[in-house]
Amino acid sequence: MKYKLIFMATAMLLTIAFSGCTKERKINTPGNLVPKTVDQDPSLPSITINGAKLHAEAFGSPDSPLLIIVHGGPGSDYRYLLNCKAFANEGYRVVFFDQRGAGLSQRFPASAYNSVDVAINDLKAVIAHYRTSPDQKVFILGHSWGAMLASAFVNSNPAAVQGLILGEPGGLIWKDVVDYLSRSNKFSFFSEDLNDAIYFEQFLSAKEDEHEILDYKKQLWSSAEDGSSIGNEGPVPFWRSGSVTLSAYFETAEREKPDWTTNLHKFTTKVLFIYSQNNKAYGLEHAKKVSSAYPDVQLFQTNDAGHDMLTFPRGWNNTYPVMLDYLNTLK
Repeated sequence: MKYKLIFMATAMLLTIAFSGCTKERKINTPGNLVPKTVDQDPSLPSITINGAKLHAEAFGSPDSPLLIIVHGGPGSDYRYLLNCKAFANEGYRVVFFDQRGAGLSQRFPASAYNSVDVAINDLKAVIAHYRTSPDQKVFILGHSWGAMLASAFVNSNPAAVQGLILGEPGGLIWKDVVDYLSRSNKFSFFSEDLNDAIYFEQFLSAKEDEHEILDYKKQLWSSAEDGSSIGNEGPVPFWRSGSVTLSAYFETAEREKPDWTTNLHKFTTKVLFIYSQNNKAYGLEHAKKVSSAYPDVQLFQTNDAGHDMLTFPRGWNNTYPVMLDYLNTLK
């Protein structure tokens, strides 16, 4: 059955490729392999900040306290965090956005991500876009890479937010990130998904600017990752991966070896720091180490859930009341 599916999928891809004698039917034509981005499909909700068109939408009254949702990756999208729309029913203006070069947002060359400051400045611009008055409170909920980015933003702008929820950031200094990734990103070399991903490598090659093919290949590799070590209940839903932004930011971080803790002592508001029971690569000790840069931390273990505790029912149902209580105390 496995080889029949591989054969059928390969035949389909090769059919698309060879029928690409006309410009309109090229394999990397927008929409053939992966969903279109906002600059290719004007029907998608979007905002434009810092010269980039981002896939974005907001829920709740515009004048309510802002809750900015920052997704993981780099290169993922906010689809897996849409449970957070529930906060809009509790008096918050909930803002979702796909980061530059990620999800359904506009694509850029690798040179556009020569510093993590690019992502920090984009987050600052997203807040400014949705903020309706200087007195409107701003809260950030970041998950995984998004929690790292949220901390990097607060490190640069300690007075810019009034509350912070962090879900399992890999680390806030580079060596802690590397330490966590060494435990969490593992392939099962005998898995069917990995074999399938490697199989298709021989048919799909791409140049640096062929984002459709690069993103499709990234999705194949993502499907091959062995998620058992991080304890998820199943596959995480997403629209589209951002291959170039992922690799570019990792190269940048390896070069810069960032430390996003230098000013966190100035953020004296309590931080809600969430880690999951089933993510064996994380755990209480890593949570304590990563969160220690903040002066005031509320550590919360989400029971019966893995890394993507805000996506699946068990993790969400356990975590949402705690997050809501935290925000309401600061509202």
